[in-house]
Amino acid sequence: MATNKIRTTHVGSLPRTQELLEANARRAEGTIEDNEFFEILQTSIDQVVQKQVDLGIDIINEGEYGHITSGAVDYGAWWNYSFTRLGGLTMTDEDRWANQAIKRSTPGNIQLTSFPDRRDRAMFSEAYEDPTSGIFTGRAKVGNPKFTGPVTYIGQDQVETDVKLMRAAMDKAGATEGFVAALSPGSAARLTDEYYGNDAELVQACADAMHHEYKAITDAGFTVQLDAPDLAESWDQINPEPSLEDYLAWLRIRVDAINAALKGLPKEQTRLHICWGSWHGPHVTDIPFEDIVDEILRVEVGGYSFEGASPRHAHEWRVWQNRELPENTLIYPGVISHSTNAVEHPRLVADRIIQFAEVVGPERVVASSDCGLGGRLHHQIAWAKLESLVEGAAIASKELF
Repeated sequence: MATNKIRTTHVGSLPRTQELLEANARRAEGTIEDNEFFEILQTSIDQVVQKQVDLGIDIINEGEYGHITSGAVDYGAWWNYSFTRLGGLTMTDEDRWANQAIKRSTPGNIQLTSFPDRRDRAMFSEAYEDPTSGIFTGRAKVGNPKFTGPVTYIGQDQVETDVKLMRAAMDKAGATEGFVAALSPGSAARLTDEYYGNDAELVQACADAMHHEYKAITDAGFTVQLDAPDLAESWDQINPEPSLEDYLAWLRIRVDAINAALKGLPKEQTRLHICWGSWHGPHVTDIPFEDIVDEILRVEVGGYSFEGASPRHAHEWRVWQNRELPENTLIYPGVISHSTNAVEHPRLVADRIIQFAEVVGPERVVASSDCGLGGRLHHQIAWAKLESLVEGAAIASKELF
C-alpha cells in the first residue's frame, strides 16, 4: 500500500472496561444472561474501536474483547480463549504456573517442561516466588485443559460473533482497516497431550482446526494476526537448554503447520506475531532473535510483528541489516513496550521507527507495540503509550517522507 506516512497498529489485547470485566466474571459464574452479556460486549467493542480511531491508530482491532479474560491482570487470555473453541479437550483445574511436572529434553528429542521449571524462573526463583516482585502481581489462576481426543474446531459461533461485532463497531466509527488476533497452531498445541503421543501430529491437527478460524476472519475482510509466541518463548521452556539445531528442527514443524493452516488465504490479510512472553520476568534466558529470524521468515504471511522496544530485545533491530524481507511483506516492530510502566517519549518512539525504516525502507514499516497491552498494564498507562506511539509515528513520518 502506497503511503506517505508511517502507519500505526498494536498487537491486539487492550485493557477491558470495568463493566466488561464484571460481565466476564459473571459469565464464568453463569450468573448473566446471553443477551445482557453480548449487549455489554458490543458496547465495549464500540467504545474501544472509537477510542483507537480518535487516537489516530491506523489499523485497529476489537481489543480482543471477545476473548474471555480472568481479570484486569491476565497474561494468558490470548491463549486461554481457545479452550472453548477446540474440540478434543478435557478441562482440568490446574493452572499452568502451578503444574509441577518436570520434563527433561535430550538431544534430538525436545519436550516442553512445566512453566514452574522454566530456566528463567529457576535462575530468579526468589523473584518469581515473591508476590511483591511485580512479576505476577494480581494474576488470577486459570485451569488448563488437556488433549484427550482428536482436535476439531468448535468455535464457529464465537469467531462469527467476533467479526460481526468488530464490523459493526468499525462501521460506526468510520474505521477502514482492522485485524483480529487468533492463536497459532504451535501455541494451541502447548497443552498436555494424552491422545496423539506425537508432537508433529498434534501440531498439524491444531493447524487443521485453527484454519477455520483464520478463514472466518479473512472472509470477513479483516487481517488475521497469528499469535505465535511459541516460536521464540518456548526456548526457555526446554530444560536443559537444547542445541540450536534441535530447536530449529522443532520450529520447522510449527512453521510448516502455520503455512499449511494459511493455505488458500490472501497473504496480504495475514500477519504473524512473535514475542518472548508477556509476563514481567527478567527474560535473561530468551533466545536471540538472530538465531531464529530466518526460520520465522519462512512463515508465508504479509507481515511480521516482533518485540523492538523491550529492554531485552530492542538492540535486535540489527537482524534486519543483512536480510531481505520476502517480497510484498511488512514489518510491525514494537516501538512501545508492554513490560514497563514508563511511557515512551514520542521522540524515542520516532527514533526507533526511523532505525527500522532506514534498514528496510519506510514504506515497509508499520509501528506497533511489543505485545498486547491489555492484561499487562494499567489502562491509563496503556492508552498513554498508544498516544505516544501515534505522536512518535507522526514525528518519524515528517522526517522520513
